[in-house]
Amino acid sequence: MSDYVTLSYGDLALGSVFIFVNAALSLALELGIHNRILIAAARMVVQLAIMGLVLTALFAVVSPLWTSVAAIGMVLFAGREIAARQDRPLGGLWSYGLGTVCMMVGPMVVTIFALTTVLRSDPWYDPRYAVPVLGMILGNAMTGIALGISGLVSGLTERRAAVEAQLMLGATRRTAMLPVIRQALRNALMPIINSMSAIGVVSLPGMMTGQILGGVTPVEAVKYQILIMFLIAGGTGIGAVAAVMGAAYRLSDGRHRLRLDRLGPGKA
Repeated sequence: MSDYVTLSYGDLALGSVFIFVNAALSLALELGIHNRILIAAARMVVQLAIMGLVLTALFAVVSPLWTSVAAIGMVLFAGREIAARQDRPLGGLWSYGLGTVCMMVGPMVVTIFALTTVLRSDPWYDPRYAVPVLGMILGNAMTGIALGISGLVSGLTERRAAVEAQLMLGATRRTAMLPVIRQALRNALMPIINSMSAIGVVSLPGMMTGQILGGVTPVEAVKYQILIMFLIAGGTGIGAVAAVMGAAYRLSDGRHRLRLDRLGPGKA
């Protein structure tokens, strides 16, 4: 099988035409998101270019220290993105801290498990394995955690009267909030469930496609993709449960009262 095709900057510029098509459609249909499309695309280019330089340096040294620094940096940025996606975030440090901690509880633990068991990279902290695997798990878990927290907050806000009525009748905060917690977790896990349901029939994921283009046999690419999907599902599930339960704990107190006053101001 031939080697993969090397892309030129001209090829990338040609592919970017569709970003401008999307922006033009936004203008034509008055969607008001053309600037966000262009800014997101520019951010993606800059961030990936920086990551390319960082990975080149990491691959050259293969140091547990620098691999850990890169992993922690990715987690911290993911925590910021989770906080930024909330229409009404938790107040204070909880807004940023909850998502960040849950990233460490879920995706990082799952990644370390994979590196030390099934992937068996030597050494286990080799950035060629650690950083890409963590990145794939983080990206999906970030979406799940953000949806879970957002779903809990919106659910408690909409059903405030019903929840407080149960609390006044003697129900514990867990019992009163449980229906909202369950719905928030369904919201958090639905994207990964849909992804697993459609993969291989409707979509071919980027990792599998990249491996095939790079010369890996389809069967081997499929096996790696199945493993990655298992890891993504695990990291998303653990992180989402930790985030939703943590947010529920924060939005109530030991006296079994609903504490929506602990939410920060909503976005305009």
